[in-house]
Amino acid sequence: MRLLRAAPAAALGVALLAAPSATDAQQFSAIARIGILNATSAAAAVPLFDAFRQGLREVGYEEGKNIVFESRYAEGRLERLGALAVELVRLKVDIIVSFGPADTKAAKAATATIPIVMAWDSDPVGSGFVASLARPGGNITGLSSLAPGLSGKQLELLKEIVVPKLSRVAVFGHAEEPGNAQTRKEAELAARAFGAQAQFFNVMSLRDIEIAFQAAARAGANAGLVLPSPISALHKGEFAERAIKHRLPVVYWRSESVEAGGLMSYGPSFTDLFRRAATYVAKILKGARPADLPVEQPTKFELFINLKTAKALGLTIPPSVLLRADHVIE
Repeated sequence: MRLLRAAPAAALGVALLAAPSATDAQQFSAIARIGILNATSAAAAVPLFDAFRQGLREVGYEEGKNIVFESRYAEGRLERLGALAVELVRLKVDIIVSFGPADTKAAKAATATIPIVMAWDSDPVGSGFVASLARPGGNITGLSSLAPGLSGKQLELLKEIVVPKLSRVAVFGHAEEPGNAQTRKEAELAARAFGAQAQFFNVMSLRDIEIAFQAAARAGANAGLVLPSPISALHKGEFAERAIKHRLPVVYWRSESVEAGGLMSYGPSFTDLFRRAATYVAKILKGARPADLPVEQPTKFELFINLKTAKALGLTIPPSVLLRADHVIE
């Protein structure tokens, strides 16, 4: 059962515009070169890359047959993304697929002509990547991950499952991640609606995780929310371990965090977003312009719960919540 169905962007009610004339369309070789730009690592990207490949196969593109990949990973060091993006541009890839907001920012700085497909972004308009969801207007298009009321649903789950009285919510995120300001604002407004106060803790490296959890404990946090970032994707297990160590019930955006030992996640299906990103690549390779392809919002949401972690935290998950879960780890 789904807890939330986000209203799609206004543009989704309108069919995607037809491919432009041959004089306007970018010309591609028989075997297209797809640049992959990722702030995390090849290992961390496996499930999402697999979903993207699956989406490509569904629309007739297969690695080694009519596409090849040029993949670049920053290993969590955002300062490397600029050089990696420039490298992809110099390789003259046909399309760059950005695996997150920081990747999109670097790709945008590197090229205004090569099409860029965002696999997900929390605030593409606010970050200046597109003019609007309906009409991106430049060389960037793709998918947005933020849905109205998402933070509210995440905190509602925490309240329902583990914290009847929310008082202070620790929000863990990466201050330099594009779109961070919007996701923080959403979390702060959601906490206020529950009569709680949200406090942000900046996590920009592995070392910062323990420091942030210690600070949250000193501040009296009785619940936590981890925003998506390269650090939370790279170090899922470390976040889960610190949450248990400090007895802090935490909700995550991404299901991979729960599979790595986190308590629970609620948010858009990132594998679905990456699978859908393949349709943008296919449309562009067939002649469509990114400027004319509306940015889509998430349509599939997932609730994951880890009962092992709940037990370690001394928590009992109500049956009514378990029935709504898409996946329960026992």
